[in-house]
Amino acid sequence: MTASDVASAPDRRAASRARQTFMIAAIAKMLAGIGHVAVGSTSPIPAAAALLARRRDPAMRVSLLGSARHNVFTDGNRELFDCAAQGRIDAFFLSGGQIDARGRINLVGTGPYPRTEARFPGSFGSAFLYPLVPRVILFREAHSPRILVEAVDFVSAAPGSAERGDRNDGPHALVTGRAVFRWSGEFGRFALAGLAPGETRDTVAAATGFAFSCLEPVEVATIDPGLDTDIDEIVEGDLTDDYPAFVRARLSR
Repeated sequence: MTASDVASAPDRRAASRARQTFMIAAIAKMLAGIGHVAVGSTSPIPAAAALLARRRDPAMRVSLLGSARHNVFTDGNRELFDCAAQGRIDAFFLSGGQIDARGRINLVGTGPYPRTEARFPGSFGSAFLYPLVPRVILFREAHSPRILVEAVDFVSAAPGSAERGDRNDGPHALVTGRAVFRWSGEFGRFALAGLAPGETRDTVAAATGFAFSCLEPVEVATIDPGLDTDIDEIVEGDLTDDYPAFVRARLSR
């Protein structure tokens, strides 16, 4: 490790922390008025956002799958799927190794199937949950043309369709460490709606593998220092047992 690597480590941590704060704040705002938010495993950013939203609205129910403290499910994934099928989950989160302009996610791998070049963890119940939950928010902290593509190599899950009688007619939004995209039902693809601090339309366009329109006015986020304190209190007080590595990384200085 070189001296420059050591010197840049705090900068990298600060940049990651800023991206997380932007995403948590954006997602929490989208959850206003929601009755029951469910968060899958390995999703610390949506988990923090859901708990922040509940701090603002104590009547909100938050279920973090696999959590001993924030999970009322007694039968794991099967109960989650049952609740979704019965219409008892109002918001859920999905991510992917690839996410495309039309809201589809790839959790299988890149390259032609079945001879994929890189393997992802697998689709699991994403295809089942996507059309059943009214508000599906896609998320990914990393934002690059390799991740955000025009068309995924493999469709693990696709948005719902009102014509089919699904509970959503497309994802609610896509939130990354650089930007917020909202769903344009008119065009059936994402449109830029918000920018993280320090980003511009040009920097986001250069980092995105699909063309997009803009929902004017595109909001440029500003982060209140007090928000960082609120998020840190939630992360340390509520997520240490569930996401210890995430908590250590976020709280390190």
